[in-house]
Amino acid sequence: MLETVKLTKSFKDKKVVDEINLYLHAGESVGLLGPNGAGKSTTISMIASLIRPTSGDVKLDGKSTIQNPSDLRKVLGVVPQEIALYEELSAYENLKFFGKAYRVERERLEVRIQEVLDMVGLKDRQKELIKTFSGGMKRRINIAAALLHNPRILILDEPTVGIDPQSRNHILETVRELNETHGTTVLYTSHYMEEVEQLCNRVYIMDHGKIIATGSKEELMSILSSEDTIGVQLSKRSEAFTDKIKTLPDVLQVEQTKEGLRILAKKNHNLLSNLVHAAEKEGIQIMNYQVEIPSLEDVFLHLTGKTLRD
Repeated sequence: MLETVKLTKSFKDKKVVDEINLYLHAGESVGLLGPNGAGKSTTISMIASLIRPTSGDVKLDGKSTIQNPSDLRKVLGVVPQEIALYEELSAYENLKFFGKAYRVERERLEVRIQEVLDMVGLKDRQKELIKTFSGGMKRRINIAAALLHNPRILILDEPTVGIDPQSRNHILETVRELNETHGTTVLYTSHYMEEVEQLCNRVYIMDHGKIIATGSKEELMSILSSEDTIGVQLSKRSEAFTDKIKTLPDVLQVEQTKEGLRILAKKNHNLLSNLVHAAEKEGIQIMNYQVEIPSLEDVFLHLTGKTLRD
């Protein structure tokens, strides 16, 4: 339904998106993950025809959208990372403005405004000014605005950053319902791995402007089939101890956690005895040692060397 072909964007001499190839089938929910600076937002901006690529193409149903983006814009809704609302207008007035911008017919627009307000759970607050809303409520109205023209494709760029748990859960349920009940095709970016695991059928992992892995969650987790993830609870934290563990044989990645360390190591390792020896030297006690079932977060750490929120 929607695909990018060697999509590339450079700013001066810096290539921030490097020949990205990705696709969305109709009715899919697809995650786009990457650490800060990976090029996700620039990729989304090019797909949405907000900025022009340096080279490559974006195709809708096999037709290029670069020269003539109007067909794409008719079927695409975008929820940007930043709140895009008028603070001095009410929720209803904002939606009426954006509905007119989408050229929704007047009679249909009144009905549609009530429908999208109902979807995001703010129908009873529609006459209140946006400036009086919490951050989570503003983000819900942001989503409502993107749904006014009943888009076939919805792109959400980190829609739950910095909001309360109630609004976050409401947004996730809204996205799930749009995808599963209404058949809306979704491209979703987030700094919360659990959101992508809940909502998305397939995942692209992006780093330094390139797609470095793609597949279903199960396919991506199979990358770690020859490795173990080990959680280690320590009596205290020590940078010197962490640096020492990074140098041990068979250790691939080390991440500090609240409890101690999370270690990615090759299968059939002899890590425990080396850990105990290193801990004794630093005056640290190992309180717990557990081999964990690999997660999508572990795959991300393995491929990028960073956690998703870095």
